[in-house]
Amino acid sequence: MSATAATFDTPKLFAAQGARAHSRALVVSLLSLILLVGFGLRAYHLSAEGLSEDELNKLNAVADYRAHGLTSANGEHPFLMKALLTLSVLASEQWNESRIVAAHPQLRVAEETALRLPSVVFGTFTALLLFLLVAELFGPTTALITAALWALDPAAIGFNRIAKEDTFLLFFFLLANIFWLRCRRAAESGAQNYLRYAWATAAAFGAMLASKYLLHLLAISTSYYHIFQDIPATRWRLGRRRWLMFFVLMGAVFVVLSPTILLPGTWHQMRLFAGEHRIGHEGYEFMGRLYPNQLSLWLRGMAWYFYYVFMAFKLPLTVGAGFLVGLPLLFTKRLGDARYFILFWLFFWFFPFTLLGGKFLRYFTLALPVVLITTAVGVHALIRWVALTSRRIGATETFQTYVQACIVLCALTGSAYASASAMPYYRLYTNALGGGHARAGSYFPHDEFYDASMRDTAFAVAARARAQARIACETPELFTHYAHAAGRDDLISISLSDRAALNEFTPGDIIIAARGRRYFTNDALVAKLSEVSQPAMVIALGDTPAVRVFVLDATTLRTLAPSLRQ
Repeated sequence: MSATAATFDTPKLFAAQGARAHSRALVVSLLSLILLVGFGLRAYHLSAEGLSEDELNKLNAVADYRAHGLTSANGEHPFLMKALLTLSVLASEQWNESRIVAAHPQLRVAEETALRLPSVVFGTFTALLLFLLVAELFGPTTALITAALWALDPAAIGFNRIAKEDTFLLFFFLLANIFWLRCRRAAESGAQNYLRYAWATAAAFGAMLASKYLLHLLAISTSYYHIFQDIPATRWRLGRRRWLMFFVLMGAVFVVLSPTILLPGTWHQMRLFAGEHRIGHEGYEFMGRLYPNQLSLWLRGMAWYFYYVFMAFKLPLTVGAGFLVGLPLLFTKRLGDARYFILFWLFFWFFPFTLLGGKFLRYFTLALPVVLITTAVGVHALIRWVALTSRRIGATETFQTYVQACIVLCALTGSAYASASAMPYYRLYTNALGGGHARAGSYFPHDEFYDASMRDTAFAVAARARAQARIACETPELFTHYAHAAGRDDLISISLSDRAALNEFTPGDIIIAARGRRYFTNDALVAKLSEVSQPAMVIALGDTPAVRVFVLDATTLRTLAPSLRQ
């Protein structure tokens, strides 16, 4: 192994080989356009979907902080994201009380928008970080393609439109590794101040852990560091004392950005979470079948091919094709030593998450960039191949430029079309290989629907339900939240898996069967209900059926009685 940096991406964007590299103005202009488009897609109709159960937990934590100061609310997760959500909610309330909104009520910010906006902002600027990271590895062409793919990808947009920790985890992971790669470059070039990048890396990793407890991601960076240490010419060396300082700084930043870690209640919540005592539902529906979904079950839990099915059916076909082209190239020397960083990233994400028995699509937020980077490598390799072939057959420089531009545009158009066809319900996107829009919500219903229709369902039920009706669903607190917004505090919300409470149902009570909320505890009951009764309402997410609402009568209750006693 040589100690040289990658040499793959020395060519310019679309010009002939040997021409001048991208101008700074062109790169800045393209990046500005990428960020603008990325933000627009992520922010578009941000409140189109109601809150999920997970997001409601974040909103409740925000309310708890505001009422009592720092507490252990939602303590199984770090503090940084919740702090940003609190600021966003406070700012939106100030905005909604302003004279501008009083004069223009249509400018009012919905609570869903306020809660998700920090994720949108961080998700948008992830494109910039991807550019900086990939530019360090493979040069500006591959970096620009990667940034554009992230901005346009429907899965990336969908992940960034929910108030969960994964977007923030990815942001600070990328930031840390930008500093880490620059630390290596500065050290190898003989710069005396290269350690400042190491300390910046440590601080960014502290922020990463303050976003989500996923310590094993440090293995990606440290493995990349250690492969150079046996090379005598390597100057990028920290030594034991500096490594100790590195981890002390990382820990200090973590505590500053997540001070709730000092509360005993936080450790109690973390112990419950680590012991899998916080699992509120049994099972996960994947491709029409129920699976146990616990991390500790390993291969006895969720199917090992869960994320590979996602890549096959939920990513644009152009991304999948580019990935298949780029993946073999990562094992060739033409990409230089930079390829090892990508290989470590692929290994340390896919290996454990393939074997673990608990899986959710949002965990893929950290893996999607490395998939898109590999796709960009494939697209750029195709550009180079076309350029070389064109020169051999004597094609003009203009023709070469045109063909190369068409290749990049085709790759980006695939993602842009996919997102445009699914907006604003990006998570429902399913490519042609997976059956297209007709199969939307069929593969990963929990993550594809993610309770998005519960708000509309609650308002529809509130308009129809009798006084003090019992409402059974798998997200009773979320239903109560929106029922309160609808002015129906009289409705009694219970869990659909609570058989004792269901035995007290009387005619006029209601059962809500939401796609994505099928579990071992309710499967037989909902299946029987579907056989003996027709839904009074069907609530759709866009034009995809998402929720069925059943109003029970005496006959249906008698038929269901044996199932309720099971």
